[in-house]
Amino acid sequence: MRGRVQAMMVASTLALLSLVMPPVSIFSSASVALVTLRRGALEGLTILLCSSAAAGLLGFFLLGNFQFALLYVIVLWMPVWLISIVLREGRHLSLAVEIAVLTGMIGVIVFYLYHAEPAAMWKSILTQIVPANAPVENIQHTVDILSHYMTGIVAAGTVFGLLFGLFLGRWWQSVLYNPGGFRQEFLSLSTKPRLALGSIAVVAIAWASSGVTSEIFWNITILLFVLYTCIGTAVLHTVFASMKLARYMVPMFYLTLFLIPHAMLPVALIGLSDAWMDLRKKTNQTNA
Repeated sequence: MRGRVQAMMVASTLALLSLVMPPVSIFSSASVALVTLRRGALEGLTILLCSSAAAGLLGFFLLGNFQFALLYVIVLWMPVWLISIVLREGRHLSLAVEIAVLTGMIGVIVFYLYHAEPAAMWKSILTQIVPANAPVENIQHTVDILSHYMTGIVAAGTVFGLLFGLFLGRWWQSVLYNPGGFRQEFLSLSTKPRLALGSIAVVAIAWASSGVTSEIFWNITILLFVLYTCIGTAVLHTVFASMKLARYMVPMFYLTLFLIPHAMLPVALIGLSDAWMDLRKKTNQTNA
């Protein structure tokens, strides 16, 4: 917010640092998101392009390869820039999350159109990274299963990273210019019953079909899991925050999600059911 040079230095440096420490990419994306959310699409694009050039130069001098660094930052920043525009213009965090998930779905479909046998490709990659001392039979069975869903898993991880960058950038903006604004936006995350019904239809098609069709729809279902996990998190945060032990319950809830990833499944189911149940409204009525 102090100037273009500072923004470019932060974004490009963090982008290169994320090559060694991948979680840092969230902070790099958040810096682009913050500029776009506060100053607009054109200013955000200026920072994106100039930072990409700076990262390319840094990559050339530090890594001896500017193409990889340049491609990396463009892939890293372009989606968060687009989603930030959606949030800035639409002013609804739910819409931005839905667009991010939709982008991931389109990516999955395009990947299946581009690659004839994605499962075979993922199986080859997974086999290469399996530890040499691992039990062959158990690992092979796991690899065979995972290979069919890796496209959706990778896409979901990418969308999660995109959303975390957007959320962090929005939170920074809130801290600077609208204290408490992001909390209110995040806790109001929701979706329409029509979209929830469409999501159930996707799962039903994945379950009832077979072959490549079933595989594509299961991979799309994994991306829907991202959407409803975000919504379910907002719902449960609101519910726990209304309890007497809120100062302990809310941190424990997020700690559980971090330490036990399987806990995200019931959270996603709560997010899906919230389209009809509206637990936050009932919680507010009870407290009133």
